[in-house]
Amino acid sequence: MRNLLFIAIIATIFSCQQEKSEGTLVGKYGEEITTEGVITPTEMLAKLEQADSVNVKVKGEITATCAMKGCWMNLVMPDGEEMRVTFKDYGFFVPSEGMEGNVAIIDGVLTKTITDVETLRHYAEDAGKPQEEIEQITEDKEELAFVANGVIIYDITEETTE
Repeated sequence: MRNLLFIAIIATIFSCQQEKSEGTLVGKYGEEITTEGVITPTEMLAKLEQADSVNVKVKGEITATCAMKGCWMNLVMPDGEEMRVTFKDYGFFVPSEGMEGNVAIIDGVLTKTITDVETLRHYAEDAGKPQEEIEQITEDKEELAFVANGVIIYDITEETTE
């Protein structure tokens, strides 16, 4: 009996340490997803080289969210560019403030796309960019588009990143 109690305590400690390594949970949004099978942005981009679209679960740093509703967010890519993440069927939102610098695990479909000027300006308005900056958007942009089924966000401000 004492051995079972000891094993339960050790298992609890290890499970808490594993969750702690991700940071403090901010929230889960959309479909329920887990942290299992997460790949890096570099691995995700390598998969996209072999197909027009890929279904992946990836972990990345949040650089911006829609300030209006939280209906999109951007994650930083290895080259410093950003990847826009929208949410399946506009079915859920993430917090609209204070998410920059946090880590997100997203599960969904990644594609390469061309985003038109009107949409780019709309995103800039949603992000609260100054009008002068919005007016400087004059060309369509080839970019990565990720439609997430589910999102987990961690606050890592007191944690060391991997």
